[in-house]
This record gives sequence, structure tokens and C-alpha cells, in this order.
Amino acid sequence: MALNLLHDNFWTAIAVSMLAASVTSAGIYTIRHFEKWGRRNTIYFVCFAAGVLISVSFLHIVPKSFSMNPHSPVYLLTGFFGLHLFNRFVTAFICEKTPDGQFGIGVVPMLGIGFHSFIDGIVYSITFKVSMFTGALAAAGMILHEFPEGIITYLLLVRSGFSERKSLLLAFIAAALSTPLGTLISYPFISHIGSQFLGALLALSGGALIYVGATHLLPQAEKEQKRYSLFAFIAGIAVAVIIVLSEA
Repeated sequence: MALNLLHDNFWTAIAVSMLAASVTSAGIYTIRHFEKWGRRNTIYFVCFAAGVLISVSFLHIVPKSFSMNPHSPVYLLTGFFGLHLFNRFVTAFICEKTPDGQFGIGVVPMLGIGFHSFIDGIVYSITFKVSMFTGALAAAGMILHEFPEGIITYLLLVRSGFSERKSLLLAFIAAALSTPLGTLISYPFISHIGSQFLGALLALSGGALIYVGATHLLPQAEKEQKRYSLFAFIAGIAVAVIIVLSEA
């Protein structure tokens, strides 16, 4: 029975990571072929995803990790600041030292997004290993933020001077393909760890998700101040609260 559940969770995590890659690809396709619509509506996906990610993290993932490992607060903080420091490193020590040309404008952010998407795949492995419900909650917000991520990656590469065809290929590899790759590589290792270690990894994931929602997605929403964007954010919170309460 446990073996069948493990097997089912693995294929579910893979399927969800493939869905995330498909959503990213849809974002790339949309901005290439329907640029005006993409630029006009991307912010609503950003706001909704931020609401879901932050709410799910605080209402379910963080409490769940605390119940599994007494040291989870330390790992939560590590996950949040670890992702922050990585982004600071990319910005301060790579981007600023190569301000001109394709490398500084397009390739470095693409590598950062690729690493972030790879981590997303690992988060799917961790959350689905905890339970189907935890994995589904995390996926609800994460998948939605993949759409604007695909758009951003493609635009950065085009702006840096790459052709549309090459930008399409590089954005797909970095932002889309890296997610299922992260799940595929990490799940065999995560599936054999104990409950306390899994709780620590879940806390790390929670910190990373809060960072993405609060310091990456929300500032974009505040910067654009588009009509109805606040409603999209509130809708994301409401959806997360309803799902969490339905499980209680």
C-alpha cells in the first residue's frame, strides 16, 4: 500500500511539474504571438499567484513543517534568506559586472530563472512526498506564477539581442524544461528520507515560496497598480483559504 502511494505521488509530482512547464510555455507563446494581450493581462496572473503562494505557505506549509520538525523555524528563515542571497549574488556580482551586451542583459537573468525553475521542481518533489494535499496546495500558486515567468524570460532574451527563434528555445529550456527536470532528479532522493528531514525541507520550501510571493511577485503588482489587480490578489487569498479550510 505504501509503495503504491509512493509510486502515485511520484507520477503526480511529475505530471504537475510537466503542467507547470506547459504553463510557462504558454506564457512564452502568448507574448510572442499576442504581445499586447500578454502585456496587458500578465499582472493579474502575478497578483493571483502571489495571493495563493503567500496564503498557502502561512496557512498550511509552514504549520505542517513545524509539526514535523521542531527546528523548522530555522529552516524557514534559511529558505527565505537563501533565495534572497542568491538573487542578490546574481544581481550584484554578475549582472552589474557585465552591464553591456547579451550576457549581462539576457543570459544571466535567464540562468537565474532557470535555477529558480529547477528549485520549483524540487519543491514539487518535497511537497508531494509530504502528502497529495500539500503538493496540490503548493502547485496551485506555483503553476500560476509560471505564466508570467515565461513571458519575462522571453522578453529579456529578445531585449538582449537574441533572435525570436533563439529566445523561444532558450526561454523554454531555462524556464519550462528545468522544472520537470528538477522533480525527476530530486524525487528519488527525497522519497527515501525520514519525517524530520522532510519537515526541514518543507520549511525550506515554505521560506522560498514566501520569498517568491512577497518579494518577487507583490512588488510587480505594486509597481504597475493596474485596475482590478487588487481583486486578483484577494481572489488568490480567498481560493487558498477555502482550499485549506475544506481540508480541516
